[in-house]
Amino acid sequence: MKQLKELVRPNIWSLAPYSSARNEYSGHKAHVFLDANENPYNKPYNRYPDPLQTDLKARIAKIKGVDASRIFLGNGSDEAIDLVYRVFCEPGSDNVVAIEPTYGMYKVCADINNVEYRKVLLDERYQLSASKLLAACDAKTKVVWLCSPNNPTGNNLDRSEIETVVKETQCIVVIDEAYADFSENRSFRKDLALYPNLIVLNTFSKAWGCAALRLGMAFASAEIIELFNKVKYPYNINLLTQEQADKILDRRFEVEDWVRLLLQERAKVMKAFAELPICKKVYPSDANFFLALVTDAQAVYDYLVEKGIIVRNRTRVELCNNCLRITIGTKSENIELLSALRQFK
Repeated sequence: MKQLKELVRPNIWSLAPYSSARNEYSGHKAHVFLDANENPYNKPYNRYPDPLQTDLKARIAKIKGVDASRIFLGNGSDEAIDLVYRVFCEPGSDNVVAIEPTYGMYKVCADINNVEYRKVLLDERYQLSASKLLAACDAKTKVVWLCSPNNPTGNNLDRSEIETVVKETQCIVVIDEAYADFSENRSFRKDLALYPNLIVLNTFSKAWGCAALRLGMAFASAEIIELFNKVKYPYNINLLTQEQADKILDRRFEVEDWVRLLLQERAKVMKAFAELPICKKVYPSDANFFLALVTDAQAVYDYLVEKGIIVRNRTRVELCNNCLRITIGTKSENIELLSALRQFK
């Protein structure tokens, strides 16, 4: 790949980041804080939070098996996605390449940042072709976006094809592993040392059951993480979020039980869904949801809405015509969904 400096926007490489009050005394013990114009009352919420979430990252590092220097925490994974554009892509000049269909925020952020977004369609099995993806890249390509397990298709992308892309491209490769906790595949975050151009995303929203916290993770080389920290807003993760994330980490083994239950329910629901008259095909899933081809996605969606049951109609997404995306719920929620669909006419 190119040297990191060649991939980063020149103004970002030379950027002098904002120096927050909490950064400047880092490494020293203190008990009187008269530096940040804070109110001295209403502790602990009167103080600005740790801008680098040091303690929380140390705990995540042990669980994820990644050095803390290789971890970025964002306001949801969407902050990390946006930072990739802001760090690497020159607006109106550079481009990115992504599979299609996939998570919609990659394109939304590209549009916001005025970066050309090139789509490469998956095949009929929702698998990527490394050669097609690489052929879509040129000298102005800065980032390749991959999501595995993919959203909305639910399947893992072929690992050998992903590895070919990472090894042969000259740009940054982002692998979004938001749903990897539901998959048996080895996480690419464990291979960061092999690939200096790799960024792996993960989140507290899915397996950890903390979507309301808006806490995303990015794993990459220490050099890339430093660039993210240079560009991010100073206190991007508030104290309440850091506290609640610390608490859910204490429930790690309970979270693992949730994942096991969801995988058991996924198998049952997918089998039952495939037997419904409305179902034409259920696609394989490595996530906490599955994609299903039905007779009339809009009609089924509207029917379920009337029943107070909300699924996702993906029929307007390329290669997903008449497809519904079904999230796995509790046992009772899944039974209610299937019972309602058995009465659909």
